[in-house]
Amino acid sequence: MSSQPTKPQSTIKRSEIWYHDGTVVLQAQNTQFRVYFGFLAQHSAFFRDLQSLPQPLDQPAVDGCPIVELPDTVTDVEYLLKAVHSPLHYRSPLVGALIRLGRKYDFQELFNSAVERLAFENPTTFEGVDALLSTSLEYVPKRIIPYSGILFDIVTLARENNILSVLPCAYYRMVIKHTPERLFDGHPRDDGTIASLALLDLRRCIVGRDKLMKARFEPGYTLGWLKNWDHGLDCTDAPELHSGTGRSSAVLYKLSLDF
Repeated sequence: MSSQPTKPQSTIKRSEIWYHDGTVVLQAQNTQFRVYFGFLAQHSAFFRDLQSLPQPLDQPAVDGCPIVELPDTVTDVEYLLKAVHSPLHYRSPLVGALIRLGRKYDFQELFNSAVERLAFENPTTFEGVDALLSTSLEYVPKRIIPYSGILFDIVTLARENNILSVLPCAYYRMVIKHTPERLFDGHPRDDGTIASLALLDLRRCIVGRDKLMKARFEPGYTLGWLKNWDHGLDCTDAPELHSGTGRSSAVLYKLSLDF
């Protein structure tokens, strides 16, 4: 239980998540949520331990319900509570909220569910990636509702929460989907904010993109034939043809690296 004094009542807002027979009020920033303490305790070891603690005499309360102040954003807390009370409520920002707060407050099932969705969308095998692309050449998330800037946010979410197995596929999607300019500038979200990469992620994407561009010209890859302009031709006009082909291939090779 928080012993910090609550903010003046005039600054407090009541959330849409407000059960009139609820037994605890959670407060994030200037917004309160009235929910069931026992229900939270059923899903979270953190709230189970919190419920067992004796309440101080000066515990702030609303209609007899103790107030628990959380140092989290209103948005994250709202998504967490919606997931607890309505498990089918799974929009894309919710996955991030469940990973952050699910780990912090030990909502283990919700945390595992969110990580599983993130892992499903970012396989660790070529077969897994091919399966996701089996119905369309362009990747469309299947267990996370997409939105503008989602690829940027997935990279940031996975790295900040040490879900490292997700990153190779997430980085790959970034570099084949976005130009270098977009990687540097970020991507506008639907709400007007900009989804951007941390410097570490940006560097990995740029370096990885350069390696992918060059790998296309290695033997056995799509454009491998462009780099093999030094091989002779078995015909009487070989010197002339070879010279022209070599110059053309060299130009195409350089242009592709600049793509």
